[in-house]
Amino acid sequence: MRAPVLRTQVSAAARRPGRLLLTGLAILVASFVVYGTVLAQQITERTARDNLSDTPAATDLVVGDPDAPRPTVATLARVRAVPGVAEAVGRLELGLTVNESYLNLRADPGRGPLATIRLIEGSYPDAPGEVAITPRTAERLGLAVGSVVTATDAQPTPVRLSVTGMVGTADDAGFDGYAPENVVTAVGGVDEVTRIDLRVAPGESAETVRQRVAAALPAGTPVSTGTQVRQREADAAADQVGALFALVGMFVAIAVVAAALVVTSTFRIVFAQRMRQLALLRAVGANRGALVRALTAEGALTGSIASAVGVAAALGVGHAVPAIMRAAGLAVSSPGLPVRAAVAVVLGAVLLTALAVLAPAFSAARVAPLEALRAASTTAGRRGIGAVRLVSGLLFAAGAVLAGAVAASRLPAPEQENYSPRPVLLLLVASGAVAFFALVALGPLLVRPVLAVVGWPLRQLGPVGRLAVGGVGGTPRRAAAVSVVVALGVTLIAGVAVGGASLRVLMDRELALLAPADIEVTGSAGATLPDGVVARAEAARGTLARVVPYRRVDGLSLTRGAERLGSAESGYPATDLDVRALPTTDRLDVAQGRLADLGPGRVVLGEWVARDTGLRVGDTVALTVAARTTEVRVAAVLPDHGPLHAGILTDRADLDRLGVSAAYSGLLADAARPGEDGRTAAVQALRQAIDGAEGVGLSVLADGRDRDGAVLDAILWIAVGLVSLTVVIAVVGVGSTTALSVVERVTESGLLRAVGLSRAALRTMLTAESGLYGLIGATIGLLLGVPYAWLAVRALGINAPLVLPVLPLVALFAALIVLTALAGVLPARRASRVSPVVALETDG
Repeated sequence: MRAPVLRTQVSAAARRPGRLLLTGLAILVASFVVYGTVLAQQITERTARDNLSDTPAATDLVVGDPDAPRPTVATLARVRAVPGVAEAVGRLELGLTVNESYLNLRADPGRGPLATIRLIEGSYPDAPGEVAITPRTAERLGLAVGSVVTATDAQPTPVRLSVTGMVGTADDAGFDGYAPENVVTAVGGVDEVTRIDLRVAPGESAETVRQRVAAALPAGTPVSTGTQVRQREADAAADQVGALFALVGMFVAIAVVAAALVVTSTFRIVFAQRMRQLALLRAVGANRGALVRALTAEGALTGSIASAVGVAAALGVGHAVPAIMRAAGLAVSSPGLPVRAAVAVVLGAVLLTALAVLAPAFSAARVAPLEALRAASTTAGRRGIGAVRLVSGLLFAAGAVLAGAVAASRLPAPEQENYSPRPVLLLLVASGAVAFFALVALGPLLVRPVLAVVGWPLRQLGPVGRLAVGGVGGTPRRAAAVSVVVALGVTLIAGVAVGGASLRVLMDRELALLAPADIEVTGSAGATLPDGVVARAEAARGTLARVVPYRRVDGLSLTRGAERLGSAESGYPATDLDVRALPTTDRLDVAQGRLADLGPGRVVLGEWVARDTGLRVGDTVALTVAARTTEVRVAAVLPDHGPLHAGILTDRADLDRLGVSAAYSGLLADAARPGEDGRTAAVQALRQAIDGAEGVGLSVLADGRDRDGAVLDAILWIAVGLVSLTVVIAVVGVGSTTALSVVERVTESGLLRAVGLSRAALRTMLTAESGLYGLIGATIGLLLGVPYAWLAVRALGINAPLVLPVLPLVALFAALIVLTALAGVLPARRASRVSPVVALETDG
């Protein structure tokens, strides 16, 4: 009887390919995601290998290695004299101070196959004292072709440099200069190069020339081929790609688990719709084992077909996207044809589907032969859960709470030293995983209480709303199966949103201390600003939004009576910077007291100064500089340090009473217009205010602030994109569940139409049911995601605050409801088109 039963089920599935693909839609999407991830990793690694090497393609040999002693200039001369060497280029970098700003001078030939830059204006340096710079460097340093500047920290004496040209690079950081290596070594007074790149003469054997070069070098000097060096550089980039995709793999695995849950729920509906057929097979002699094997084989067939379609779709997209991007001018490499990965994905999908279908198969195989006498083809779904499942769910829930409580008890105290976040984070991951298993087990029991709360507004809208709520509540096992997947995705996204918002606030606080304005102008080596600099900067109001000058004292002591407080023998750095005039003041975190209380006779301490001196808010202490003293009270304590690394923030009047010079140590300024153009204009205005004064430096603080912000944004968007894979699977599950339930409820739909429910109302009811799956899942997901995110942020030990990004969370909540509702639109339209007469006559 086994073979006929198996043939019956498999042939029935094959005769309805539409339902088969609908049943396996989640597996199709999961297979697409998994194989697409494999192709994406290949694309990224090949692009890194092809485009991210710093060694030009024309480089045949490379002398030197980061782990070996550097070659000397004399070595470079010997290499150039080796027969068969067409060109040898020494690579090195040298840090200089030009116009009181940093300039990274790099050695490059500027022309020929070994050049890494291209000339875009003027001429490339070919004589001592000449340099070329990038366009952004010219804007930031106030230079142009023809400018002459002095490199003040060149060795052995300052050197005058003439800008002869502008060069284009792959990455213009705003402080890059280029010149041949003989010019760079002459400016810096160095006798070493980082490495030597060689090009072999035409007709010469690269291996022969390599042996000649090695013979001309000191013993042990490494000589590699250009291919080997490019491969090492590409491998380093590929290793970073591999580490990234290891993290991606974790989220893909979560998506696969979600797909398995959706498949289980889908097959439960499919088998429920065929209960009368299964009962007939039981009546004619099929035993339960044969039915289980037949239904499992049907699941495996579904998995094989759906995964094959998903892999084929991923392969097509994976090869089409790089081609489109190359047509748009982007250097993106195409993937290969990873056959083993494709076979592994298909086999894995078959195994996953077979395992996912086991529980519904065993449940369906328990159908009694007498069910064949029922008029309907389906049986009512169970609303409760068994005792074993209940006990298991309660144990999982208790384990999740216990692991979470242990993790909470191990959270670090403020300023705790020797803290490792890994054990606590592992406990939280374990707690979250066990909580998810508890949710899977107890989900049917949670649906009704959650639905009673979130469904209340819908019930107030009339009969259609009450019918929608009743439709979901009438099948709690089905609703739980789909909603749990939605909850998993929402938990992950909510965790990323809360964690990202908390880290954003923490970063804003740190930047408010380190980079409280766009630009800083300072006197070098502790010197003060020349007269007129601040006045000229304040006059440029159209270009600068604000100018905040300040004084800095590096030897301020804290005393009480004759006792000197703290362990800093040379005193603490202090500043009278008016933080209330800065737009970033509201981002500053205050550990004790209030920043607004800062004023004459009141100071703000950095936390490290307060800890070193034992002072707290309200304590009275004396400020002492050069035997002059003034008494003040501690108004507030900032975490770590004050703005611009100051340990003590004072009022201007207090520094006056201490006899500190009225000359300013520096100033902070913000650009009046946003963006790169506004920032460049502000830099130029400040350079005019400096008016060539010696010993005055200018730093663009906003560059680092933007760079850090861009990195955090990129990380958060990548994380959101990865966890969204689970949401995609969930939405697919909602759509397939609604579509299959439409078939199951044809008679119910006909009855509703027969008693007067319009087509539009029926569509609204079924669409609202789909949206309720998202509403239930989103509610549970937010309830889980926010606490776990808070614990994870605290576990990192970075003192980030708990921030609830209300608008993003509300948008996420609404988006999930809309997406799941849209997933039910097409099935609802199909149901509304069925005639009431036909629906009442059909048996499903």
